[in-house]
Amino acid sequence: MPHNELTADLVRQLLRDQHPDLADLPLRLGARGWDNQIWRLGDDLAVRLPWATETAGDRLRKEHAWLPALPAPLPLPVPAPQRLGEPSGRFPHPWLVTTWLPGAPADRAPITRAEAAADALAAFLSALHRPAPAAAPTGERGGPLAGVADGVVRGITEAADLGLIPDPDAALAVWEDAVTAPAWTGPALWIHGDLHPANVLTEDGMLCGVIDFGDLCAGDPACDLAAPWNLLPDGAVDRFHRAYRPAADPATLRRARGWALFRALGGIHIGEAGLRGRPGGKPSWGPPGHAALRRLIATATTI
Repeated sequence: MPHNELTADLVRQLLRDQHPDLADLPLRLGARGWDNQIWRLGDDLAVRLPWATETAGDRLRKEHAWLPALPAPLPLPVPAPQRLGEPSGRFPHPWLVTTWLPGAPADRAPITRAEAAADALAAFLSALHRPAPAAAPTGERGGPLAGVADGVVRGITEAADLGLIPDPDAALAVWEDAVTAPAWTGPALWIHGDLHPANVLTEDGMLCGVIDFGDLCAGDPACDLAAPWNLLPDGAVDRFHRAYRPAADPATLRRARGWALFRALGGIHIGEAGLRGRPGGKPSWGPPGHAALRRLIATATTI
């Protein structure tokens, strides 16, 4: 959808209409994300409003309904939804008031404390990956890799044509190994579904929070187990897998590598678009995408 024009005056009017007890708190722009703009509200709250994608409002409703149902306590902070704003004449989309988490996104402040972060990420996903209730939402990220196959192959081809990846055949080999791995046969587990560097927070080189649960769903944990290739520094992937419980089987690790490739290619293309000044581009997404691809290709024969 066209980018919504959001202003502090609009956000304050929305609060005054639906949550007047919050309307006089200090308000300032916090960030412009992929789906939502985030406005700081006082010291401890944030207002998230759809601004650039058609599905953002539905994702906010999902977070409001299902984040409280996740296993608790999780060992890293996550946002806690506080209020839901409904569409109105002022703004035709749902919006959300949630808790504000301190820290900087890892695409701008990368993780540097490799071992501690590997252990923290493994503990977080070990706690999150629990069987979800039958009514839990499902989604592409919890399903088979075949659902994103066309995009991955096209992403490799387009990146190679632009000279963005040095060895497209090696990238295709990683993908072909992943997409032919046996399917998940276990219970549908809770997964975050979108663990890329802009959706985790850091402080002093260490993980300090996980945000944006818009792709939260139940399914195959392989999508989340891609995270160590995409988030952690060199040399930390094996430590993550040794710490994650229950230990992932070889087929799940193969599928995880496919999801890591999917996410790395997204970062490479979005980063390149940012360097070229194109809409939706984010230059900070490129370096972690390239680093993840390099790690995946370098270790292609280890799993």
